[in-house]
Amino acid sequence: MIKWLYINYYKWKDWLVSTIKKTDDESHPIIEEIYKDIKQTRNTSYIGNFWKYLAFDPNLLKNVWTDIKNIMVRESIIPNKMKEMIYMAVSITNNCSYCTHSHTAAAKKLGMTSEEHSEFLSVIALAAKTNQLVNSIQVPVDEIFNEDLEK
Repeated sequence: MIKWLYINYYKWKDWLVSTIKKTDDESHPIIEEIYKDIKQTRNTSYIGNFWKYLAFDPNLLKNVWTDIKNIMVRESIIPNKMKEMIYMAVSITNNCSYCTHSHTAAAKKLGMTSEEHSEFLSVIALAAKTNQLVNSIQVPVDEIFNEDLEK
């Protein structure tokens, strides 16, 4: 069944239609500024579809890019590769194919190995399985999980 869904998704994905039109006009000053910053920050000449579709609203484009730079690009306590892997997990959970592909590529660019990817997928699969079991059984939360463990 999964193989059938995968094959048919890629067979029919070009029929999927966005709810807005892609913005190819880069002349708006905000779009121009953000695209330039994306290219510099990522050391690339490529602007992905996500940004081209968000550009229908230049302020939205700017706000999202600012958030991504502040959280995903900036060095912090959580290493950037791990941030990308967390983003992958959330994207898989939310069934966002675009984000799954984008953040998997980013994690690989940051050094995620095939072995890490394999183990990561095992963790995702296990979490999905146990989450479904807990939800189906409606297991009550243990009181100890609600305690402040820092005391």
